[in-house]
Amino acid sequence: MDPFLTLLHSFSLRFSDSELSSLKFLCREKIGKRKLESVRSGGELFSILLEQQLIASDKVSFLEGLLESIERKDLVSQLKQFVEEGQVNDPDDQPDEHEKPIEVICENVGRDWKMLIRKLGISEVKIDRTVAAYPFSLCEQLFQSLREWRKLKGKDAKVTDLIKALRGCKMNLVADKVEQ
Repeated sequence: MDPFLTLLHSFSLRFSDSELSSLKFLCREKIGKRKLESVRSGGELFSILLEQQLIASDKVSFLEGLLESIERKDLVSQLKQFVEEGQVNDPDDQPDEHEKPIEVICENVGRDWKMLIRKLGISEVKIDRTVAAYPFSLCEQLFQSLREWRKLKGKDAKVTDLIKALRGCKMNLVADKVEQ
């Protein structure tokens, strides 16, 4: 299977209706109005862009501009990595040494994980995107949400904040395990 098409497909699954609408608007000068009106998904839009040779695996600047315009930096970075490496991998998929508390939390927090993530200040939109990206894995949804929190906080992401949020959600047993 073509890695570029796989990448485009993964992007199309992650667009909200408003993002798709914005993409269609941004393509008005390149694609006829009648064609755009029939587009109902990101995949359909990408098919047209591929047909018209506006995007290709070695021609991604137009696509990059579109993604930047709708403020999907996550997809832009994935696209850039694809160009550099020629494959579909999320650059943040490699665990690092600071993820031990995250692993402990993932192993011990169940279906109430959204309450914890909300306590950490992650928006509903980001939670919904994570759920949509990993619909069949509760553990992966929690893991990616905690990574999102860590990216959002940067250097201010502290284990003590995780423990405080866990205790605030009455998940004291998990908080104790993280402290150990």
